[in-house]
Amino acid sequence: MPTGLSAVAPRAKAEARRAKVGGPGGKRATLSHVDARGRVKMVDVGAKPVTAREAVARGSITMSTPALRLVRSGRVKKGDPLQTARLAGILAAKQTSALIPLCHPLPLTSVDLELTSRTRGYEIEARVRTTAQTGVEMEALMAVAVAALTIYDMVKAVDKTMVIGEIRLMSKTGGRSGAYTRQEGRRAGWQKRRL
Repeated sequence: MPTGLSAVAPRAKAEARRAKVGGPGGKRATLSHVDARGRVKMVDVGAKPVTAREAVARGSITMSTPALRLVRSGRVKKGDPLQTARLAGILAAKQTSALIPLCHPLPLTSVDLELTSRTRGYEIEARVRTTAQTGVEMEALMAVAVAALTIYDMVKAVDKTMVIGEIRLMSKTGGRSGAYTRQEGRRAGWQKRRL
C-alpha cells in the first residue's frame, strides 16, 4: 500500500482532472498548483507583468460576555489583545510564504488591519498591497487568521469557548484575472474591472 506523497499523488491527479472551476468571464480553469501528472508545484510567475495588487480579507472572533468585558475594559492580564492582534496580523502577512508552502515571497507595500467591535466579539479586516507579479490574497487571509488566533491566545484563560470564523476573501484587484468582489449573502462571483 502506498504511503506518504505517493499515496496522495493518484488522488491529486484524479482531482486535477476533475477540478475545473469557474474563473473570470465563466472561463474554465484548472488548479494552478498541480501539474499534468498530479504533482504539487509552485507556479512560475516570471513571465507575468508587475502590477499593483490589493486584497481584502475578513473574519471574526466571538466570545462570552465576561471575556468581552475584560477586553473592552483593558483588564486582560497578558496586555491589550487588540493591539497585539494587530501587530501579529501584520507580522503574519509578512511571513506568509514561510508558512504556506507554495506562496511566493512578496514585497508588501502596505498591511492595514482593523478590529471592529461587534455585539458578541470582533470583526477583523486586513487590507494588503503590493506591486508584484502575483497577488496578496493569502497574505490578507493569513493576517486575519493570525490576528484572531492572537486574541484567542490572550483571552483563553477566561473563555475557551471563543469561536474564530468566516475567514474569507472580500476583494482583490490587479493581475490577469481582474477584480473580484464577494457578494455577501450570495455565491461569490468574478467581476471584471472596467477600464
